[in-house]
Amino acid sequence: MSHRYTNGLIDESSPYLLQHAHNPVDWFAWRPEVLEKARQENKLLLISIGYAACHWCHVMERECFEDEEVAQTMNFHFVNIKVDREERPDVDHIYMDALQMMTGQGGWPLNIVALPDGRPFWGATYVKKEQWIRALEQLARLYREDPDKIEEYATDLAKGIRQINLVTDEAAPGIMSGEELKTVIKDWYRRFDTKKGGYNRAPKFMMPGNLDFLLHYARVSQDKNIDDYVNTTLTSMAYGGIFDHIGGGFARYSVDTRWHVPHFEKMLYDNALLTSVYAKAYGQGGNKLYADVVRRTISFLESELMSEEGGFYSSLDADSLDDEGKLEEGAYYVWKQDELKIILEEDYPLFEDYYNINSYGHWEHGNYVLIRDAADAEIAQKHRISESDLRETLVRCRGLLSGERIKRSRPRLDDKILCSWNGLMLKGLTDAYRFLGDEKYLDLARQNAIFIKQNFIREKGGLFHTHKDGKSSISGYLEDYASLIDGFMGLYEVSYEEKWLLLAKELAEECLRDYYDNDSGLFFFSSKNEDFTIRRTLETADNVIPASNSMMCNNLFKLSRFFVESNFDKTAMRMTLQMHKRIIEHPESHANWLQGILFQSYPFYEIAVIGDEFSNKAKTFHNKYLPNSILTAAKEDGTIELLKNRYKQGSTLIYICENGSCKLPVESVEKAMQQLTVAK
Repeated sequence: MSHRYTNGLIDESSPYLLQHAHNPVDWFAWRPEVLEKARQENKLLLISIGYAACHWCHVMERECFEDEEVAQTMNFHFVNIKVDREERPDVDHIYMDALQMMTGQGGWPLNIVALPDGRPFWGATYVKKEQWIRALEQLARLYREDPDKIEEYATDLAKGIRQINLVTDEAAPGIMSGEELKTVIKDWYRRFDTKKGGYNRAPKFMMPGNLDFLLHYARVSQDKNIDDYVNTTLTSMAYGGIFDHIGGGFARYSVDTRWHVPHFEKMLYDNALLTSVYAKAYGQGGNKLYADVVRRTISFLESELMSEEGGFYSSLDADSLDDEGKLEEGAYYVWKQDELKIILEEDYPLFEDYYNINSYGHWEHGNYVLIRDAADAEIAQKHRISESDLRETLVRCRGLLSGERIKRSRPRLDDKILCSWNGLMLKGLTDAYRFLGDEKYLDLARQNAIFIKQNFIREKGGLFHTHKDGKSSISGYLEDYASLIDGFMGLYEVSYEEKWLLLAKELAEECLRDYYDNDSGLFFFSSKNEDFTIRRTLETADNVIPASNSMMCNNLFKLSRFFVESNFDKTAMRMTLQMHKRIIEHPESHANWLQGILFQSYPFYEIAVIGDEFSNKAKTFHNKYLPNSILTAAKEDGTIELLKNRYKQGSTLIYICENGSCKLPVESVEKAMQQLTVAK
């Protein structure tokens, strides 16, 4: 296919950047030489940041970046840079902070106008064509006529960008007490939607890290209100339209308060993190709905986002072609009532009731987004059938609809493979195996881990961040290290293959060498060996994905329990104390830090199983939700300190330890569990 225009993005690998490679805008990718070009030509930078699954990014592309009039304005006045935020989160962090400082809001597409050295002075998200042209012409004129004014504002803004990222030395004298934690949770609880879960607002984002912490907190504190809230949220999300009832997997967020109508893009990170949370919740309470969500989510990931080599792709677009050949959000996922009747025939009345093909499930323009509002037992009783017959009918209906849906134009796939998100997925698979016991999930985890090791870990040290078409590129960020360490530790705890744990330790040591900031006691987002613009970021606030620093803090604490002789726990404690004030003031954006406080302030156990029957006995701990513990096991004495000099021929012994100090070994799992209970 021939194209009228081709710009500097044509040689990139990012699907998002390649989407813009034939715009009339003269785009470049983010590189030092592009900033140098702007300096030499004395042109402003226009930096536009987005990602492949972003609906409004596509809208702005159609309305602005594919338009020749717009392109003429942009090319004449600016050096134009396109950034895939998933490839360059370091760049995205800086300019998202800038946008929020300038406008009080954030989002994508993230459009920034900056001085040639990268210091921003104007920003916006989605802008319509006429307003876009007008704004750019005014900014260009201002730069010509009053550059000193822009220089002054950009200097002040750059100072602010650096200051909001500073973590001052305000370390607390000790770890947060149980009463202090209780007060923090009580205040946070006021913002919860106890009827439908999540927060009392729309849109509703799934916050797996928050749910993971609250599940853990409810367990150790025996707080029934928190336990009820977590289960309400997990059930409402599983019932809602945000979960794809036909193909499995979750969309990114819902635009309403009922979890009904999603923003239809599907991201790997959401589904990886939710796989973990639902698996743990199943281990905690045995709710079969949660196990079903885990199975169907992994089925979606395996069929839609997994490469043949074992890596997982990044996302599926929100938009797809409708019947008229136009890109429309959700076109692949929604249903008309008449087509459902034709496809499902005599099963339609039951399906209609179960998934609310009525005013409750209606979205717009005669389109329905499937949503549940009742348990299987209630629907089965209402229709006077058994629950097994109900499930059999629903499986048949979903199969028919899946076969019909696959005929539609599919959403576009972002097939770049990110190191950090694959680390999250690896952990999700290990948690799924731990609590559901399906060997297939362990096989998938091993396959994924081997892919990661072969394609993201450099032979001479360091990580790559992204991989596509057989090529790995971009130096790794803290998020890559943090998620891989967690994933490899998780794989060790279910496979007992020491190589994965030793690799996690090696990565942690590398991270301490190349990313740790002695002044703040935290880790930089990018390596100290890499160049940066304006600042070297410290990522501390947990979002949908936990902050890379909170993940590293928890990783170091757990590693210190595997490797008692290390000083990892001292670093983790310093990080937690340094963040004390921020955690108390904003618990909703520091839930994973609170998770670390639970690790550090409640009894934390090392469970070691040694002997011929180590695998079977260790597995009995798998399906038990024991968040304040690590598990290590071997047939004979291993290289890990917890396993040294503990083997007794003819016996399989279980040791319950705290920080390397162990109780007398027992041979029965029941007696070991009693030790855990007594210790608690």
